[in-house]
Amino acid sequence: MENNKNEGHEIQIELKEDVAQGTYSNLAIITHSPSEFVIDFVRIMPGVPKADVKSRIILTPEHAKRLLYALKDNIAKYEAVHGQIKNVDPIPPVIPMNFGGPTPQA
Repeated sequence: MENNKNEGHEIQIELKEDVAQGTYSNLAIITHSPSEFVIDFVRIMPGVPKADVKSRIILTPEHAKRLLYALKDNIAKYEAVHGQIKNVDPIPPVIPMNFGGPTPQA
C-alpha cells in the first residue's frame, strides 16, 4: 500500500533575481473580508503627497494567522540575538484608506 504522507517530498521554491532584490515598504495597510486578508505594502516618501502600493498579498484567514505566528516566532529569535526591538505605538496613518481592496472591518 502506498504511503500518502508528505515524508520524503520536497517543495522546490524558486527565487527569481528581480524578486530577490526585494521592495522597500514603510507602511502596511491591512484590510479583510470574511474570506480573505489583504495586505498592501506601501512606500511613503517625505514631502511627497502621493504614495504607491508596491505589493499586495492576499491570504486566507488561516494563512494570515500562520503569518502572525511566524512573525512572532521570528521576532522572538531576532530579539534573542540582537536585543529587544524598541516599542512603537501603533499610530493610524492619516491617509485615505481606500486602495481598491475589501472594506476594513473591526
